[in-house]
Amino acid sequence: MSGVLQISTEKFDARFPNVNQTKRCWQNYFDYTKCVAAKGEDYAPCKQFLKAYTTLCPNEWIERWDAQKDDGTLPIITSS
Repeated sequence: MSGVLQISTEKFDARFPNVNQTKRCWQNYFDYTKCVAAKGEDYAPCKQFLKAYTTLCPNEWIERWDAQKDDGTLPIITSS
């Protein structure tokens, strides 16, 4: 079945049992940023964080955080 789009949401994460997923969204974005800084974008485990935050976070937040990351104003400490 090539060409069939598979859509799925993130599985339950016991660290975030509440209905409000804002913290989970931010944590996955933060973890993805740290993972990519440490291992690179092609490192397979980083893709799990990418999938999680793109599923959970509103696009406007991601766009704003990406812009802040590019400007160096995003409050994330990454290894250089």
